[in-house]
Amino acid sequence: MTSTEIATYVLAVVAAAEAVVIVVLGVQLNRARREADELRSRVDTRNALLSGGREAVKTMWQTANIIRKEGFGAAVASSIEDLADWAEVERPDLARLAPDGKVAILFSDIEESTALNERIGDRAWVRLIGRHDKLVRRYVKSHCGHVVKSQGDGFMIAFAEPEQAVRCGMDVQRALRRRPNGIRVRIGIHTGKSVRRGDDLFGRNVAMAARVAAQADGGQTLVSEPVREAVACDDISFDDGNDVELKGFSGRHRLYAVT
Repeated sequence: MTSTEIATYVLAVVAAAEAVVIVVLGVQLNRARREADELRSRVDTRNALLSGGREAVKTMWQTANIIRKEGFGAAVASSIEDLADWAEVERPDLARLAPDGKVAILFSDIEESTALNERIGDRAWVRLIGRHDKLVRRYVKSHCGHVVKSQGDGFMIAFAEPEQAVRCGMDVQRALRRRPNGIRVRIGIHTGKSVRRGDDLFGRNVAMAARVAAQADGGQTLVSEPVREAVACDDISFDDGNDVELKGFSGRHRLYAVT
């Protein structure tokens, strides 16, 4: 073998070795990047868990205490009155939904839910409530609403426009009529300005919506007069209305049923 051939062979070996080194370094670099990403993800997850941990533990102990004192049924049962007490809204997206503080509030709950729970048993009740929750949230999303609070069988939902709230109520009632599962839902809707403090909304208009819902029968959607006046659509109709007294509010108030 000549000196030229030997030199060529050596250069080829060196080039091959360098290529191997480059490949190995590339593999190690990719591995290091993956490990760094995994570590960063763990840190982010840990921080998220820590930030929400206190509220999660608090909720868990509160629920356990209710079950211990009042039984399982009490932990899943709810009423419009309970949700009305939660007038303060803790969802920042609601402030963006209604920057001027005016929102349409929808309350709903299952008529005679306690009796239904006792009749079908706790396990069947929990499954039924789970399906009901998914149904309501699906229509809330399709009408651009936000679930403010939910407790067992009851919901407090906010919409930017009264028409969105009414259409959501109509869709929920229509869907429930197609499902012979024994659920009949009362829905009440009111619109008006709520007091805004930072990213929170609260006030008497929230309570008014709850009182309107409390007047409804199972399968019925009632709206206040401001909602009736705000909704003028050919495919949405109302009855002639009835004057009623609402708990905590003076005088009589005219409510209309969506027909």
